[in-house]
Amino acid sequence: MKASVHGDAAYWPPAGLLGRVSEAERGILLSLGHRVVYPAGHVTIHEADTSDYVLLLLGGTVKVTAHAQDGRDTLLAVRMAGDLVGELAGIDQQPRIASVTTCGRVLARHILRSELLDCTNRHPAIGFALSASVVAKLRTATGRIVDFTGRDVRGRLASVLHHLAMTYSRPGQSRIELPLSQPEMATLVGAAESSIQKALRALRASGAVSTGYRKITILDPGLLARIATEAAPPSGANEAEHGSRQSHTNTRFAGRGHVSMPITAGLAVKEDQGEPCQKAATPRTHLRGSGSATTPPESW
Repeated sequence: MKASVHGDAAYWPPAGLLGRVSEAERGILLSLGHRVVYPAGHVTIHEADTSDYVLLLLGGTVKVTAHAQDGRDTLLAVRMAGDLVGELAGIDQQPRIASVTTCGRVLARHILRSELLDCTNRHPAIGFALSASVVAKLRTATGRIVDFTGRDVRGRLASVLHHLAMTYSRPGQSRIELPLSQPEMATLVGAAESSIQKALRALRASGAVSTGYRKITILDPGLLARIATEAAPPSGANEAEHGSRQSHTNTRFAGRGHVSMPITAGLAVKEDQGEPCQKAATPRTHLRGSGSATTPPESW
């Protein structure tokens, strides 16, 4: 998703950093760092790296991923225009906890940690907006963990897709296309691919979504919300599956002081958030998407 034109001004989703500040503060943020353009499939931030810059996304889509113990990439979130990615390392200078990969061409501002901290010191409102955006990501992550216990796979998938639609669709937009493959959706909701295939069939039959090659289009966000609300708790084989995956997730992140999620969103921005994303090295998850651009989380 690129910065959309709504009326006479660029439209920034309200959940992102650029959507949380005033026009004057937005101008300050957009003056920081330097402009960068990344091609499809480019890893803009590497997991475990000790760099501390952040990326303010101006157009395009990225996926945030982390390397799991079984060798796969786990999709944590999707990030789009208006989002800041890489902010955790940009604040605490600890190693990156995830990677961020582009889906299609991405336009961003590359901002050094020193610039970001100086900006938030001089402009407290921007610092507050940054804190609020991080809190929103943590709330989403917490809600996703709760979903592991309270909803079956179809309900969890409906909940995640509804959240992405509400986060990134602009006013009046009736549908939103996301560059998500079935394996990526499986890691996003903590389910087996076979369970995701079954859930997608049900969502397609209901008219809530349509699917294509490595993409899903949300047709009826309201219906997704109702499906998520009415979803039954996991049971039987699905309960065993989700319990095992929840345990794996909790173990994987327990030593990092990190709350596991998307989002975001997660809707590739790999860590730091188009044309198809190029696949990662085998056996990692393939990263492909569609759309155009004009590079969270690491923090999601």
